[in-house]
Amino acid sequence: MKIRVGIYGYGNLGRGVENALKQNQDMELVAVFTRRPPETLKIFTAGVPVVSAASVLDYVGRIDVMVICGGSATDLPEQTPYLARYFSVIDSFDTHAKIPEHYAKVDAAAKEGGNTAMISVGWDPGMFSLNRLLGEAVLPDGKDYTFWGRGVSQGHSDAIRRIEGVADAKQYTIPIDSALEAVRRGENPQLTAREKHLRECFVVAKEGADKERIEREIKEMPNYFADYDTIVHFIDAEELARDHSGIPHGGFVIRSGRTGAELEHSHIIEYRLKLDSNPEFTASVIVAYARATCRMKREGMVGCKTVFDVPPAYLSPRSYGEIISTLL
Repeated sequence: MKIRVGIYGYGNLGRGVENALKQNQDMELVAVFTRRPPETLKIFTAGVPVVSAASVLDYVGRIDVMVICGGSATDLPEQTPYLARYFSVIDSFDTHAKIPEHYAKVDAAAKEGGNTAMISVGWDPGMFSLNRLLGEAVLPDGKDYTFWGRGVSQGHSDAIRRIEGVADAKQYTIPIDSALEAVRRGENPQLTAREKHLRECFVVAKEGADKERIEREIKEMPNYFADYDTIVHFIDAEELARDHSGIPHGGFVIRSGRTGAELEHSHIIEYRLKLDSNPEFTASVIVAYARATCRMKREGMVGCKTVFDVPPAYLSPRSYGEIISTLL
């Protein structure tokens, strides 16, 4: 019997989940839920209804796992606890500092409803989190480093677009090569934010806007650019559309550590992602963990879970015998 999936929210991530489901023959899309007028939304999968989010409870008992594709700032803190009372759910909540708070709210809601809820699934948090845990466990005498990029930061791009006089913008986070290589050499450097990453901005200014002021506001923006060396390029809308329409991303998790009686031997563990499409890759990770969420629910594991709780075999559609005979 196929795993029945619902998609709640249909932006870049929701579309990515829909496409990822087509690559997983043990899963099927039951419905897409939207806050927009359903008749205005066109999806790729023929025969699957687009339903108003207000009618989501009509699908209780008809969906095995609900994939919640809202944003971490305002959507997921409300949507995930609400839906976890009625469905087993999975989200991509990625505000690292607020994950414990989100976990507690979702855990209470999921237990109230007797459901399984998986939160903070993607590549960071998610795949990178697993690699940080594994590296620390294997090399306890060591240090973690995470580098992001080169890739588009959607949050930073949005922050630029909110500046007066800006028509559009894309911002790239870029690891600094010298810092990355020092880590790879096992030097265990102490690195500031400025020493680890560079920020590069491509900005379309509105006609007559003060470009010097815009550049100054970008570079001085607290929590976004003030702690980094930032490069600002002013380009026209056609160039932005031509050269910066994609949403690539990626990065590195590195654990540098030592072993031996005198800690004389050094080791480097490195995990890298290079992604053409951030939302599509994130969606693919989520779909694999949606399978695990469904399996855990069937085994009676209720409450909130994270990637740390999932046996890797639960991610695969293959039998355990196939996995150990081909991958172990």
